[in-house]
Amino acid sequence: MERILVVDDEKNYLVVLEALLSQAGYEAVSAQNGARALALVEEAEPDLVITDMRMPQMSGLELIRRLKERYSDLPIVVMTAYGTVENAVEAMKLGATDYISKPFENTELLLTVEKSLRMRRLLFQNRLLKQELKGFGELIGDSKPMREVYALVDKVAATRATVLLTGESGTGKELIARAIHTRSPRAEESFVAVNCMALSETLLESELFGHEKGAFTGAAGRRKGRFEMAHQGTLFLDEVGELGPSVQVKLLRVLQERTFERVGGNQPISVDVRIVTATNRDLTQAVEQGAFREDLFYRLNVVRIDLPPLSQRREDLSALVAHFVKKYAAEVGRPAPQVSKEAMAMIFRHPWPGNVRELENALERAVILAGPQITPADLPLEVRPEPERGAGVAELPRGLGLTEALEDMERRMILRALAESGGVAAHAAEALGLTKSNLAYKLKKYGIG
Repeated sequence: MERILVVDDEKNYLVVLEALLSQAGYEAVSAQNGARALALVEEAEPDLVITDMRMPQMSGLELIRRLKERYSDLPIVVMTAYGTVENAVEAMKLGATDYISKPFENTELLLTVEKSLRMRRLLFQNRLLKQELKGFGELIGDSKPMREVYALVDKVAATRATVLLTGESGTGKELIARAIHTRSPRAEESFVAVNCMALSETLLESELFGHEKGAFTGAAGRRKGRFEMAHQGTLFLDEVGELGPSVQVKLLRVLQERTFERVGGNQPISVDVRIVTATNRDLTQAVEQGAFREDLFYRLNVVRIDLPPLSQRREDLSALVAHFVKKYAAEVGRPAPQVSKEAMAMIFRHPWPGNVRELENALERAVILAGPQITPADLPLEVRPEPERGAGVAELPRGLGLTEALEDMERRMILRALAESGGVAAHAAEALGLTKSNLAYKLKKYGIG
């Protein structure tokens, strides 16, 4: 219930207004002078003040001035005698939200009150949204490794320095890139993300830099690339270690000169883009092997942020579990289920080679399958210890058709390959006999990457 403070030296007005506001569903408190009003604002923390202009000892104008000095966001409605509009104008200059002339109709006063309170609600919601945008989004955790990451994000966000995010697959590199963007002066502009592993070199070049009409078969018209889309904003290049030689050359030029040409074009295009890149590969080793340009590596590696795997921040598990259970319960429109002690014990025992993304995927599945409580049976097979799994056909969850069972097996094989390759997607794709783009599709499909 919203609380309104009414200030007037005429007691009859106070009685009438308190009754009117109470009937309208507000909590009303009153004061007969400015000094008492100042004390009540401190004690009662009202959502709105309605004050008369002409009062002894402290005028309405003086009360407004003193309130605004200490409570700048507090809305104030001024009651003025008929014909004294100049006083209302002066009050608005001092920060009053609105005014109403005495005598007034009850409906007129209530409409004015609702209008001022609505403005306060909108301001409050806007402030919360800005705080959320300036925060770390879905990055959950207060472990020492994550606090170190947050500190680096805070330091680098306000600059235009190029940032290289490293870490295993599923550690939240895109979330960190978004946090850098939303905490930067570019927050109001576009954040554009590109997965460099998902496209062939030719298609990726067109995706990044755009193309002119007729540049290649199927290029029916001019198309802007992601660099142009991200102008004055942030461009996030995920899996940057998978870039081919020709794209590496063009990216290096953009970083050095802030210009490029579309595929099939010769007109230089200037852009102002903040570059954030991510990789789960060892780029130093890639440079030594001649697979990645050394000069480009140094351009990208201005500020490096290493994201810890979930195995190094296990104290964050409880908070992550609570967050994902609540999130997916809300999505399916049901109360968040409790997590049984047995299920939580299994979650803590599992090594989580797919990191936070694997945990999120497991909990989404568990929320969908669970009743009022998440039990071990609701968790994916790979999370359960061997005795829970059984053998042979018994390993398959009950109620799955052939397609679902095969997908479950495929997902587990991908997770195992990623774990054995140290999280390097290219090596995992080779071990599984897949192309990099095919693996990228499956990672997205199963929520692993």
